[in-house]
Amino acid sequence: MFESAEIGHSIDKDTYEAEVPALREALLEAQYELKQQARFPVIVLINGIEGAGKGETVKLLSEWMDPRLIEVRTFDQQTDEELARPPAWRYWRALPPKGRMGVFFGNWYSQMLQGRVHGEFKDAVLDQAIAGAERLEQMLCDEGALIIKFWFHLSKKQMKARLKALKEDPLHSWRISPLDWQQSQTYDRFVRFGERVLRRTSRDYAPWHVVEGIDPHYRSLAVGRILLESLQAALANSPRKRQGNVAPLGHSIDQKSLLGALDMTLRLDKRDYEEQLVTEQARLAGLLRDKRMRRHALVAVFEGNDAAGKGGAIRRVAAALDPRQYRIVPIAAPTEEERAQPYLWRFWRHIPARGKFTIFDRSWYGRVLVERVEGFCSPADWMRAYGEINDFEEQLSNAGVVVVKFWLAIDQQTQLERFEEREQIPFKRYKITEEDWRNREKWDVYSEAVGDMVDRTSTEIAPWTLVEANDKRWARVKVLRTINQALEAAFARHKK
Repeated sequence: MFESAEIGHSIDKDTYEAEVPALREALLEAQYELKQQARFPVIVLINGIEGAGKGETVKLLSEWMDPRLIEVRTFDQQTDEELARPPAWRYWRALPPKGRMGVFFGNWYSQMLQGRVHGEFKDAVLDQAIAGAERLEQMLCDEGALIIKFWFHLSKKQMKARLKALKEDPLHSWRISPLDWQQSQTYDRFVRFGERVLRRTSRDYAPWHVVEGIDPHYRSLAVGRILLESLQAALANSPRKRQGNVAPLGHSIDQKSLLGALDMTLRLDKRDYEEQLVTEQARLAGLLRDKRMRRHALVAVFEGNDAAGKGGAIRRVAAALDPRQYRIVPIAAPTEEERAQPYLWRFWRHIPARGKFTIFDRSWYGRVLVERVEGFCSPADWMRAYGEINDFEEQLSNAGVVVVKFWLAIDQQTQLERFEEREQIPFKRYKITEEDWRNREKWDVYSEAVGDMVDRTSTEIAPWTLVEANDKRWARVKVLRTINQALEAAFARHKK
């Protein structure tokens, strides 16, 4: 894959200086059009051989374009904050918003290549990392991002000649970094595994561009033109409308449903409730103080029918804990900042560090519930979200995060009684809105969406717990007991 980047591409100085002004002007125009349209972000991934001009080229592009609209990020050794979270967390929180460009050095490809070249893991782990990169990029592109991937290349002969020349030049020998010397010893392995990565991850939605780096004039013009052509093509495209060719999920032919199968008569009397509540709260407090919690984080997701008692259940969970141990993240309609990012971005940034607990009052499942039912996204968008969510939760689980998910279910009559009660009690009146009443009219549609959600995202690593919530006491105790059981199971697995 690197043959064309080892033949000595070059551009003479006169040609270079004649072409640069027009290229710079066109790049600036495209950059400002990108900002004005604010339809998609641009993610530029920089990889390749040390000494092939990666840094010099990005520095030049920042001079040619408006640097205020470009954020250059370098992902070196992981910080303690990053090590305490899933590996992808550091990349998600650095994503540029729509209308801006992010340039990533030391990105996910750099990490997997360096790890494999230096024998930190075998091919199977590399292949897992490659598959993860493909899924990430597919999702980002489906969400509208433009991904441009550059591999700056030098032949082995060119690399050695460069190092020799710099070493013998006392004015420029400082430019040789330890990484340059290191890669000169591992060049063959780096290129072999690099070819494997490029072959597996060069896709129509995010192709690789291999640029020979020996001649600065050639590589600068080549990168500038690729960037310009990619921007112009994306800006000229009308907003994508993914409509047809989505297979329907089907309907129950015997009218039975997952929620309809719940026993909504389950309840606790006051004495049993108070006794079990205190027991489970004490159990949770002890588990979160357990030293084994240092290897884990805890995420609890609360979804459910309107007036099902999510707030009350969350309060009983929080009442058992020191406020410094947990954080509650209420999810409402996305803000302007959140709409400028892929939908999972606003959840990735709230993932807790090890030893911490985050409660999501509504969650990423809005994509397959509210957005699906209300038509806020296309069928293609919410259909692919099932797989994206499963992948997200698997990444959390692999990093030691215990994911517990609750659907609090009530029947229609109970909901009506609670709505009417809220309207009559002044301090509860804020809880009821016109939207709540409107949603009752879509009860069956939401129930169908919940059934699909559970069928497609209740996994061994992150199962759904359906909570019979007609009786609030029963629901609160079941929630607490489920969290405790999940933590105890995670501690037991780690011990094994």
